[in-house]
Amino acid sequence: MVDVVLPCLNESGALPWVLSRLPEGYRAIVVDNGSTDGSPGIATSLGALVVHEGRRGFGAAAHAGLLAATADVVAFCDCDGSLDPARLPALVERVTNGNADLVLGSRQPQRGSWPVHARIANIVLAWRLRSLTGEPVTDLGPMRAARRTDLLALGLEDRRSGYPLEMFLKAHLRRWNIVEVPVPYAARTGKSKVTGTLRGTITAVRDMSAQLKSAAAASSQGPVRSSSGNE
Repeated sequence: MVDVVLPCLNESGALPWVLSRLPEGYRAIVVDNGSTDGSPGIATSLGALVVHEGRRGFGAAAHAGLLAATADVVAFCDCDGSLDPARLPALVERVTNGNADLVLGSRQPQRGSWPVHARIANIVLAWRLRSLTGEPVTDLGPMRAARRTDLLALGLEDRRSGYPLEMFLKAHLRRWNIVEVPVPYAARTGKSKVTGTLRGTITAVRDMSAQLKSAAAASSQGPVRSSSGNE
């Protein structure tokens, strides 16, 4: 079994499609982050495990899902319809066969899926990450997979938009094998709460800048020993 963490804030329009796309053997953990549109009830009726996280923030919801997971491998995915959960096995198999410790879904934008300001911010972030870490990363997308115990051992602390970046940076410092798998990225269902808005993008950039500053200080002290069993 693979647990799939799906942070959720008012995604009633996308949830039925997203949950229907989960492959057999993949359990949905929908983490409700304060929805007012009935999303938790929809998720429950469709067989998902629903976890409630009162603290607002992508990181708070994602980490609550990680803590609720019990499977050996945990995947993360947005539940707004922009990413297809049916693509998850391509990421998960890299972990289960020992070829990677952290697998990132590199988003391949479809028409109308990515606002210009968000795409530019992502390009700049990827460039900074390549310069800082040497990892050939092109995208820090929300679809990803790794082993649950390894993720918990990272000691992730960010509870806002910097959570995915903190995961990547700490994995790098522990010398994890990080790889990318291309995944289609479509227009989301409903209104975006983060990078789909200029304000959300600015907030994400601020949160991630704090993580980059911390990582730069840590890297100057040299990498720490890997906590992964695949070293």
